[in-house]
Amino acid sequence: MKTIKDSVHDHIDVVGVARDLLDTPAVQRLRHITQLGTARFVYPSANHTRFEHSLGVYHLACEALTNLGIEGTQAERVRAAALLHDIGHSPYSHTIEELIHRRTGKYHDDVHDLISESEVGDVLRKHDLDPDTIAGLIAGAGELGQVVSGELDVDRMDYLVRDAHHTGVPYGTIDHERLTRELTFLDGELVLAEGNVQTAESLLVARALMNPTVYNHHVTRISKAMLQRASERLLSEPDIDAEQLRRMDDHDLLVALRATPETAESARRLSHRDLYKRAVWAEMPDVPDEIIDADHETVREYETDIAESAGVDSESVILDVLSRPRMTESSSRVLVNGDVRALGEQSTLVRALQQVQRDQWRLGVYAPAEKTEDVGLATERVLGLDTDGTLVSDVRTGVKTTLDDFE
Repeated sequence: MKTIKDSVHDHIDVVGVARDLLDTPAVQRLRHITQLGTARFVYPSANHTRFEHSLGVYHLACEALTNLGIEGTQAERVRAAALLHDIGHSPYSHTIEELIHRRTGKYHDDVHDLISESEVGDVLRKHDLDPDTIAGLIAGAGELGQVVSGELDVDRMDYLVRDAHHTGVPYGTIDHERLTRELTFLDGELVLAEGNVQTAESLLVARALMNPTVYNHHVTRISKAMLQRASERLLSEPDIDAEQLRRMDDHDLLVALRATPETAESARRLSHRDLYKRAVWAEMPDVPDEIIDADHETVREYETDIAESAGVDSESVILDVLSRPRMTESSSRVLVNGDVRALGEQSTLVRALQQVQRDQWRLGVYAPAEKTEDVGLATERVLGLDTDGTLVSDVRTGVKTTLDDFE
């Protein structure tokens, strides 16, 4: 057994297969991948890593398994999956995941090759655990996969608390001990026991408050978009491919960007926090549907058109289009009067939070500070935005809604 002091969960005891997995290169690599990517440009203390988060997920999985009464080989599989669930992450966590997926077809939870063809697979087989089964659990397969990856998974429970702790914001606080204690299986489905509607709601409230404050803060989004653009340009060079990029850590990527002439300026801006500024920050009702639903190639074409209209080079325009708001946690299942119900059907608060997400949505267009005015006006012309001249809107005005409206 190995005991590790954690900033969130205090002491974590790592035993069994997890103890042997701890020092494999795939797990140790996570020490060099920041949990929140570019959010540290906003919150300087947000330097926690995927390694400590993985330990937290392992710890909460152990608690959940104990409370669910799951032991033996089944429990060992889940514990292994919990510790390994993030080994597929590319540099800066989710920042360049879509780019990697476009080139390889793999998201961070597609780890069959990383597990079976590495030292991780050797450790699992030594403990009589099938690597493919563990990879399936990481992707949420089967009944027990819901503990690691699902609407009520321990992954979400840890990252909300951990991200709030390290950023210093008070919004991610949830009662994770109650959540793991109240989980139960009913007809193969992981649900919260009777009397826990508010417990489930707390997850959604925490996420809804963390989104605009941390995950989608405009500086986080600007720096993320700049890193995405630089990484895409890096892949256009012959010396690196998407599989190599996928296995880099944060330091490797920054070094590669600095060493490549075509991306060196982007690396300088990111290293010195010389970031682009907002030329447009537009609300959803002001943006045509075809812009919101545009694919990657179409977004790039819009950027070219905006640059030409503004009379600037194409590298001076970044169009950042968030996907339509969705709240996967609203499908979490809770027991109410003996019936299993989706939280979104039971909770008035969930319906209100779904509206909040739409109100918080923003389309971003970023440019060097001295070019924001020209780029903003060009964007309004090219995209047909209905902004009434307010190109950067932080607060939605004129909307007065109470919970009664959602009953």
